[in-house]
Amino acid sequence: MVDLNAAACCPPLAVRPMDAEQAVAVAPMFKALGDPVRLRLMSMIASAPEVCVCDLTDAFDLSGPTISHHLRVLREAGLVEGDRRATWVWYRARPEAMRQLSALLETAAAA
Repeated sequence: MVDLNAAACCPPLAVRPMDAEQAVAVAPMFKALGDPVRLRLMSMIASAPEVCVCDLTDAFDLSGPTISHHLRVLREAGLVEGDRRATWVWYRARPEAMRQLSALLETAAAA
């Protein structure tokens, strides 16, 4: 899993270039979002307080194991977390990860 505290150290890209260590800390989150399926999954999860994996799999023309793979990548990148309840897993976005990515991409700070 990505260390979100390591990524918190980064000023907006428009303010100062990242050093190598900062880039290594943040790159997995961007890499995870670089896939269209994962980007859609992330938007579905982030737009609700919680989403059941059963609702996520129904929204795609992909197998359950493929969706599980994509969700694992999002979890390992630190973007989402999930809780198993009976036979289903419920996912939610990690607000601190979303804030860090948002702050990193902030352009108003450069003005």
